[in-house]
Amino acid sequence: MPFTAFALSLAFGVLPVQAIVIIVMGCCPGGSSSNIICYWLDGDMDLSISMTACSSILALGMMPLCLFIYTSVWTSSDSIKIPFDSIGITLAALLIPIAVGIFVKSKWPHIAKKILKVGSIGGFALIIIIAVVGGVLYQSSWVISPSLWIIGTVYPFIGFGLGFLLAWFVGQPWNKCRTIALETGFQNAQLCSTIVQLSFSPAELEVMFAFPLIYSIFQLAAAVCAVGAFQAYKRICVKNSDDLDNEVRTENDDSATKQTGYALDNKAFDSDELKGTYTNIKL
Repeated sequence: MPFTAFALSLAFGVLPVQAIVIIVMGCCPGGSSSNIICYWLDGDMDLSISMTACSSILALGMMPLCLFIYTSVWTSSDSIKIPFDSIGITLAALLIPIAVGIFVKSKWPHIAKKILKVGSIGGFALIIIIAVVGGVLYQSSWVISPSLWIIGTVYPFIGFGLGFLLAWFVGQPWNKCRTIALETGFQNAQLCSTIVQLSFSPAELEVMFAFPLIYSIFQLAAAVCAVGAFQAYKRICVKNSDDLDNEVRTENDDSATKQTGYALDNKAFDSDELKGTYTNIKL
C-alpha cells in the first residue's frame, strides 16, 4: 500500500503536500472497521483481528521507516510527526474488547451470540454515521484538485483487488481471500487525519485534509456494496442451492421408499422366523 500510494502520486503529478498525505494514508495500519465488515462477509474473524492487531503493532516501527523511504522525494521525514499515542490507543481499543469478548464467550456463550449480533449491526451503522457526519462537518475541504478525487476513488479498490488476488494466488480459501482483501484495502483514516493535523500548517491542510475523508468514504462504499452483493448472493443463490439439495434428498428418499416398498408389502417375506417370534405349531 505505501508503494501504491507512491506510484499514484508520481503518476498523477500531485502537489508535494498532497503526495505526502497520500503516502501517509498508505502507511497507516488497518482500522477496526474491517473487522465489522469481515463479519458481514462471513470472513475469517480470527485472521481479520490478528492482521489488524499485527499491522497496528508493526506500525510503531514501520510507519517511520516507510515515510522515510517514500516521502524523501518531496520533503524530509523529520517534518512528519508520528502520533505513537494514537496508534497505542487504537491498538488498546482493539485488543481490550477482544479480551472481554473472549471472556464473555467462555462464560456465557448464549449471551455472547446476542452481543455479537447487536454489536455487528450497531458497529456497521456507526461507521456509516461517522462517514456522513465527517462529510457534513468538513464541507470546505471538498474543493480540491480532481486528481485527489481520482486517487481517493481508485486507491481503495486497488488495495482490495491486490489483497484478494494475492490471497487467491497462494491458494487461500474464499473466506480468507475476502478477509485479506479487506485488511489490505482498509486503512485507518482517522490516524492519517491526526498525523497531518499535527504535522502541517492550516494553509497546507486546506489542500490535503480532504483526502483521508475521500479515501474513507470510498473504502466504506466499496465495503457496503460488497456486503450487499454477498448477502443477496446468500439469500438467493445459496437458498436456491439448498432448496435443490432438499429436492434431491426428497427424491432419493422417495426412490428408496419405492425400492423397499415392494419388499415390505410382499407377504411372502412375512414370517415368524424373520420376526424372531417363531413358535412350534402343531399341524
